[in-house]
Amino acid sequence: MRIEELFEEFNGLNVLIVGDVMIDRYWTGKVDRISPEAPVPVVALHQSEARLGGAANVALNVKALGATPYLCSVIGNDDLGKKFLELLPTHGISNKSLVLSETRKTTVKTRILANNQQMLRVDEEDVIDLSEEEGKDLLKTIRDLLDQRSIHVILFQDYNKGVLSEKIIREIILEAIKRDIPTAVDPKFHNFWAYKRVSLFKPNLAEINRQLPFDLKTTPSSLKKATQYINSKLGNRISLITLSDKGLFIDDNQVQDELLPTQVRDIADVCGAGDAVISIAALGLALDMDIHVIAQLANIAGGQVCEQVGVAAINKLKLLEEFRIYNS
Repeated sequence: MRIEELFEEFNGLNVLIVGDVMIDRYWTGKVDRISPEAPVPVVALHQSEARLGGAANVALNVKALGATPYLCSVIGNDDLGKKFLELLPTHGISNKSLVLSETRKTTVKTRILANNQQMLRVDEEDVIDLSEEEGKDLLKTIRDLLDQRSIHVILFQDYNKGVLSEKIIREIILEAIKRDIPTAVDPKFHNFWAYKRVSLFKPNLAEINRQLPFDLKTTPSSLKKATQYINSKLGNRISLITLSDKGLFIDDNQVQDELLPTQVRDIADVCGAGDAVISIAALGLALDMDIHVIAQLANIAGGQVCEQVGVAAINKLKLLEEFRIYNS
């Protein structure tokens, strides 16, 4: 099938996204003096902006690629939670599958930018696991959605904020197996090895380095050893390791593996690159794309969003155009 036809098929996909959501808040200003109170810069604030972040940014990427995202998570029943609920429909994303908590706060990352650089980041968050009641509510919401919609892939986006506990992960994967739905995971340190029998597992270099019992180098043989170790622990079908400026490595744990170098780009901000990669990889998984094509698209998408300041979504037309040039 031609790549244009595959991109058209994205439009018919329904993606269930489960994970930690947040607001990415940007305060932008200018610095032209040092505070007389302490040796710190004084930022004259010019603009404040709130964006969807975490698993919600993955939903933005999935939406930008033409698929329909269904976002399931837990947020605080607070003012910032209400702001989050208001933001989703403005981007064409449903806010009907969010569980509201009376005890947790909505996660917010505030980045203070000035003179074309990030000066400071302030995080407001709870990082404990969901309560038993919150977990039950989330699982019920997910099962109801699976009963009501034809879901083509389930995507786990983990930021270690407590939504994805071992129990939640296990129950959702069992539902996916029972319903024959492929699963894709972007893991973090906690519960890294909880995603047993997942279809596609996508750690980055730093994450997998912290989990391996041996030193990992960015060479094909060393990366192959790492994906074999992942497969021995998880029984997953595909491993995809992102390597920052070194590109990515993909392995189907059978006959195909490939190391793709990164393309030369003007990097403005690496925030959101992993979200772009897992989004395109999940859609490729849903369509049973060849892993070579998944790797190329993921590599291009990750680089593309790094050219923009702040967390940004994939540009579908630009992605297609760059893929054509890459393969011309």
